[in-house]
Amino acid sequence: MDRRNFLKKSAITATGLSLTPLMGKPFNSIFGQSAPSNKIKIGLIGCRNQGWSNLTTFLQYPNVECVSLCDIDDQWLYQRASELEEMTGKKPPQLVKDWRRVIDNKDVDMVIIGTPDHWHCLQTIAACEAGKDVFVEKPLANTIEECDLMVKAARKYNRIVQVGQWQRSDPHWDEAAAYVQSGVLGKVRTVKVWAYQTSKWTLPVVPDSAPPAGVDYDMWLGPAPKRNFNQNRFHYNFRFFWDYAGGLMADWGVHLLDYAMKGMNAGLPSYVYGAGGKFGYPDDAMETPDTLMATYKYPDFNIIWDHACGIGNGLFDKREGVAFFGENGTLVLTRSGWEVIPEQAVNSRNFPYCYPCDDERKPNSLRMEAVEMHKGLGKGLYMHAGNMLDCIRTRELPNADIAIGAEVAKLSHMANISCRVGSALRWDNKTGLFDNEEANLLAKANYRSPWKLPVL
Repeated sequence: MDRRNFLKKSAITATGLSLTPLMGKPFNSIFGQSAPSNKIKIGLIGCRNQGWSNLTTFLQYPNVECVSLCDIDDQWLYQRASELEEMTGKKPPQLVKDWRRVIDNKDVDMVIIGTPDHWHCLQTIAACEAGKDVFVEKPLANTIEECDLMVKAARKYNRIVQVGQWQRSDPHWDEAAAYVQSGVLGKVRTVKVWAYQTSKWTLPVVPDSAPPAGVDYDMWLGPAPKRNFNQNRFHYNFRFFWDYAGGLMADWGVHLLDYAMKGMNAGLPSYVYGAGGKFGYPDDAMETPDTLMATYKYPDFNIIWDHACGIGNGLFDKREGVAFFGENGTLVLTRSGWEVIPEQAVNSRNFPYCYPCDDERKPNSLRMEAVEMHKGLGKGLYMHAGNMLDCIRTRELPNADIAIGAEVAKLSHMANISCRVGSALRWDNKTGLFDNEEANLLAKANYRSPWKLPVL
């Protein structure tokens, strides 16, 4: 397929299919008439940040209501309850600090899990077991072992589980992946994925302190190791500590590496080498690397990850993105859109000492036509919520099904684990094991009593 035919076909596909939620599809046609009994009733666990963004997005659809809010921090629990009442004109019927009460609520049809990564597994599996559908934030889990258990639970209890990798519902991402797969770029040997984040600066060391008033800190820790409260490890900054998350790699990596794999139609690699450390801020409180590069080796191409905290000048002058380097051109994909930068033809008149030079095109000609920026719609999360609601009705797998979330979460953990053990690792996808015992231990979940890893 040539460039023009591909773009024409993909534009028709995007307009006719992928944009359905934005075309004003009435959700009373999905869930029935607007009687209260036909509403999808949501319980939110984790109200402060992304969980709240997810909930307010779902509430943009008709026949959706929130019946339960849960947070371990009174400040955010009651602030969000007040904002919800202002938004909807109704007080939420249930405000709780123990997430298990949301799961036990018979009125809840779907649970949004916006808690730190170390909680995702227990809460998702409990919700599935209770017959709830789940929208869980990315990354799916904090360990490889938990990822596998969560997929098993979703399938065992026949639940719809959508992971918050909302690029999966934003049409320009799939359009770009299809373009890569069309072959127009020629053979792709390297895919580079990067996140250079000026918003992730140093985290100065501060002393331990008492938990803030109204915070159930023991419940916040949950299955994580017992530690004194420190404000650096709480709320947003949890992501920079191994007990709870996987740093910038797990935070941004799952969004971007997902489409590196999708574009190349690839699963997990057999080899990974991650190298990095605290090169930018060696003395701050952060445990996870502020600088990390990882190479994932596949039979005939590599995927390369690169991140840096406190630096904003990434490849192609973009803070984050995915670039597929083909022999004819390079496709650059970001949340803003995608474009193709053509490769210049090479022959002896360009490079007289180049041998062999079998490109017969004229000097300075291009191997393919450029593709100007195809802008994204900026409605990814909205469309992701719409897809989830569709799938609750149809019981079809959602765009970011739990198995998709599990695979890319494992990919990000693989690089972190390689960096932590200080060596390259070989991965056996059949056994789910590395060729390194220390690495295999880091792939496992270790829960603090009385919390226990579910047995399925």
